[in-house]
Amino acid sequence: MTNAPILVWLRRDLRLTDHPALYHAAQQGPVVLAFCHDDQDGRALGGASRWWLHQSLTALGDTVTLARGRCEAEIPRLAQACGARAVYWNASADPALSATEARVRQALKIPTEPFAGDELFSIGAVRTNAGTPFQVFTPFWRAALALPPPPQPLPRPAPLVLAPCPGLPLAALELMPKLDWWRGMAELWQPGEAGAAARLADFLDGPVETYQRDRDLPAKPGTSLLSPHLAFGEISPRQIWHAARALPPGDGIHTFLKELGWREFSRHLLARQPDLATIPLRPEFRAFPWRDDPEALRKWQMGRTGYPIIDAGLRQLWQTGWMHNRVRMIVASFLIKDLLIPWQAGEAWFWDTLVDADSANNAASWQWVAGSGADAAPFFRIFNPVTQGEKFDPDGTYVRTWVPELAHLPKAFVHQPWKMGRVPGYPPPMVDHALARTRALAAFKGLKDDPVQHLLL
Repeated sequence: MTNAPILVWLRRDLRLTDHPALYHAAQQGPVVLAFCHDDQDGRALGGASRWWLHQSLTALGDTVTLARGRCEAEIPRLAQACGARAVYWNASADPALSATEARVRQALKIPTEPFAGDELFSIGAVRTNAGTPFQVFTPFWRAALALPPPPQPLPRPAPLVLAPCPGLPLAALELMPKLDWWRGMAELWQPGEAGAAARLADFLDGPVETYQRDRDLPAKPGTSLLSPHLAFGEISPRQIWHAARALPPGDGIHTFLKELGWREFSRHLLARQPDLATIPLRPEFRAFPWRDDPEALRKWQMGRTGYPIIDAGLRQLWQTGWMHNRVRMIVASFLIKDLLIPWQAGEAWFWDTLVDADSANNAASWQWVAGSGADAAPFFRIFNPVTQGEKFDPDGTYVRTWVPELAHLPKAFVHQPWKMGRVPGYPPPMVDHALARTRALAAFKGLKDDPVQHLLL
């Protein structure tokens, strides 16, 4: 043991439990927990994520020393200021964050040690029999489940001896959005490690049993709501995995872990495709004849499309920083296929407004809907917003919650209000879905490489 501390550099892992870098540092003496806000550390955070980060750092309180600026300058400065003898951190699978870690390591003149990152299985460990990465989720997850299970979560260090280190006040990071649209988020969420643990406990105490069915019904509280806590590392996937596996097996547990598997698949995909958020994985989609229509994009963003299930989802997003997963797929399909607006525009909007914006999940999921990514849904699978609404929100409860102009409509008209004539305060459909579908299929058919055959392979 020594009195010289080890500086533990926090990344997207704002927790004290199952934190390999912190755990191993604390076994050797005092530690300094440090976080540096750097807008050039990977992709700059969107407004909703900045709000969440502010709250998560608030939850950590005085345990963390804060800095602002380039990480490769600030982390060595903090290490020198506190007399650190080494710097530890948990490595990221995001190539953009990994690049920052490499620059920090090069700038430091003391020992460094990165630890296994925030994945269930090491990047590169899940491979085909031929030794290549998987391009399709189901065989990826089957192969992952055949591997030894993820290690048990590490305990929170006890005692945790923190060494003093001068840092900035949280306000100096200027994370809080200037507009007060975040107030709806504050009513719904409890950012921080304690909030994450409470969410997991509540979900596993009941809702997980019917998760396989209820996860598709946006009016029901049938999902875990753990995604933002995972995005900021307030809880680790290993903690979730082992807590779920400790329960009696069932369809709900199986489906829930499969969703955790999609997160894992996306992270493994991003690790080898750094431009996942901007470049289609299927090269033929680079020639797709997208439309440049800022007015249509704005109507979509604000939930003024005239299709109730679409507008409900986008208004839920704006007010809470979150959108139900089934609705995310319907909303994305409408932007890409009904409006022919590039999926990158939707991905960017989600990145800015989601509290669970994740560089891997967000991009992989948008490419999935667009038909341009790994294991993608074929482009010609075009969701009908009316029938999707009637199927997954049959009583219109979800729509009435988020689109109050339609709250008075009877069930038969809540998903197609135009059949009642003009509804005061609510717009007519901005496109005719049947005509938009025909237009989308014609555009798809025109791609040079005959992607229909390609996607059917």
